[in-house]
Amino acid sequence: MAAKLKKGDKIIVLAGKDKGKEGEISKINPSTGKAIVEGVNIAIRHIKQSQNTQGGKVPQPMPIQISNLSLVDANGKATRVGFKITDGKKTRFAKTTGDLI
Repeated sequence: MAAKLKKGDKIIVLAGKDKGKEGEISKINPSTGKAIVEGVNIAIRHIKQSQNTQGGKVPQPMPIQISNLSLVDANGKATRVGFKITDGKKTRFAKTTGDLI
């Protein structure tokens, strides 16, 4: 199945503790169905001090289910993603506006 969301896409969170927050996908893992979005699903991780790094509490984005994410269209609203063939290439488009992504 083709990936509807890709790295670098602007998304909005549809469900969970961060519902309504927007961000950009920094990493995606289709085999687990999860993505890491900057500024969303932040957890505090404790880092042990070493010679090169200072120890302490570090905020880190954790993976979130792709089903809880939706692409943001040009109007700033959540949209579903569709596929169509243009010039012999498969392209993605926003279903709300019909614009190519």
